[in-house]
Amino acid sequence: MTGRRRDDTLRSGRQAARRLARRQGLSAPYALPVGFAALFALGTIAAALNGRLPAIGVLVVSAVIVTVISAVSEVNAAVPLGVIGWLTVVGFSRPPYADLRPTGATAADAAITMAACALAGAVAGWMFRYAQVQVTLESVDRQKERGIDLRRQLAGAALAVAGLPALTALLVAWRGHLNLSDDLLIYLVAVVAVTVVGGFWPAVFAAVAASLLLNWYFTAPLHTFTIAEPKNLLALVLFVTVAVAVSSVVHLAARREADAARSAKETASLLALAQTVLGGDDTPADVLDHLTASHGGYAELLERVAGRWIRVASSGAAGQDASVIRFEVRPDLALEVRGQAASATASLLAGYTAQAVAALDRARLRTQAAQAEALAEGNRMRTALLAAVSHDLRTPLASIKASVSSLRQTDVHWTEEDEADLLANIEQNADRLDALVGNLLDMSRLQTGSLAPFLRAIAVDEVAPVALRGLDGGDALQIVVPDDLPLVRADPGLLERVLANLFSNALRHSPPDSPPALLAREDGDRVVLEVVDHGAGVPGDLKEQIFEPFLRLEERSPGVGLGLAVAKGFAEAMGGTIAAVDTAGGGLTMRVTLPAVASGDRAVLGAGQ
Repeated sequence: MTGRRRDDTLRSGRQAARRLARRQGLSAPYALPVGFAALFALGTIAAALNGRLPAIGVLVVSAVIVTVISAVSEVNAAVPLGVIGWLTVVGFSRPPYADLRPTGATAADAAITMAACALAGAVAGWMFRYAQVQVTLESVDRQKERGIDLRRQLAGAALAVAGLPALTALLVAWRGHLNLSDDLLIYLVAVVAVTVVGGFWPAVFAAVAASLLLNWYFTAPLHTFTIAEPKNLLALVLFVTVAVAVSSVVHLAARREADAARSAKETASLLALAQTVLGGDDTPADVLDHLTASHGGYAELLERVAGRWIRVASSGAAGQDASVIRFEVRPDLALEVRGQAASATASLLAGYTAQAVAALDRARLRTQAAQAEALAEGNRMRTALLAAVSHDLRTPLASIKASVSSLRQTDVHWTEEDEADLLANIEQNADRLDALVGNLLDMSRLQTGSLAPFLRAIAVDEVAPVALRGLDGGDALQIVVPDDLPLVRADPGLLERVLANLFSNALRHSPPDSPPALLAREDGDRVVLEVVDHGAGVPGDLKEQIFEPFLRLEERSPGVGLGLAVAKGFAEAMGGTIAAVDTAGGGLTMRVTLPAVASGDRAVLGAGQ
């Protein structure tokens, strides 16, 4: 389910990145060559028909071409289309064809008609695309979509303004050595040079200006816009069409190069983001921090809750007047960014959006998994406690109850020996009950995290004898502590409970002829305490499991299986470790390691601290 949601998020991000292009329409480098070719083809047909296509027909067809191309292309293509449409109507409405007459009633009517058609087509196309596309990008920096920056465009325009007149003067001086075809090719090279420097729009201006200069200076009759020979008209038509087409190709190549460089930067940014996420920083805040650190600005992830947008995570800072880009990847989730650098393209932001939403889903899944694990652990604990209460706790209570009831009977005469046995049974079961309840309370403290050990320097030979009190057969356990053993840093009460549980376990499993022992030694900056027994031991694959709560290897053994679990929890709370290893010759050794006190103090039997 998570993978499908992530795929939907990525798909939504890619769709959001493509909506801007669909809203802008067909790019001018594609639209203008088509429009120019159609208009000049109309002019050529009108000239070839030699009056059989009336002026109103030329005006209507030109208006249709300008309106349709303006509607399907981006808005800024409408102006050159209107200009070329006006030139077509003025030059090819009536004989003599290709004679541009910029004054008169026809020119004025054509100017009004072409301006109205270009404006109507651009507005209608923009409104249609806006209605078709549900906008999730509120605004975007148009500079990101350009292949050539403004400085180069201005340089290309300056080259066209200065270079074309100079080139015309040179060609006029060499008019006797060149024909019209040579002039056309030379002007085409100049238009291509303007395209390489400034891009598409300076090239369009250069192509139109070059065609007018060719008409005025190099086609008979000279110094008029009339073209006497149809083949010269065809040459000029083809020149403008080819010049605009070549300019489009060069401009698109420059844009593709810029797009490739931008894509490489986007890939590097997304790779760095992926490495960050894989490195463990995969929360929504981490993703947004990476976005603002790499591209600046401000970003926030919003979630719709009860009809209101609530901020989930945010990062960075930006002015309130900065334009906002909004991605709604799901009905209830959206990413808003503003003030980013030009390197933060729509597709890159869509990728960051997908990663932020996926990180939010992962964080919530982890939370749900942790809650489910805690719930399962609590259920397991409650089930085990119920089992302990139903058997292990009720057994000593029943024994105590039976002994007390026997002693209270007035119709039975008990001997002193019988009374002593009954009282001993009461004491033994009370001690057992006390140990069980103590372990249950200790495990509860560990599970709830309320354990706060008070660590101080203490002597092992002070705590060990206290831990033996109340244990059956405790006198049999040997305590071997060197006189110069360093003090350990531990909580006396917790260490006593650790040793008491280990002693009880060792005494219960040791044979009568091989009593257990406590061996202590120094190991660098640590003190090692080993509780050694010579019982049956524990198989190697179970040595880690014996520290789990409520685990008993022998079902008939008393207790609820908490002694070793409590000992391990207390030892780790004091900064120590506990492990089970095999005893040489058979049996089990519980090895406890505690930090030693870095001082010259040494343990002395019975010494106070």
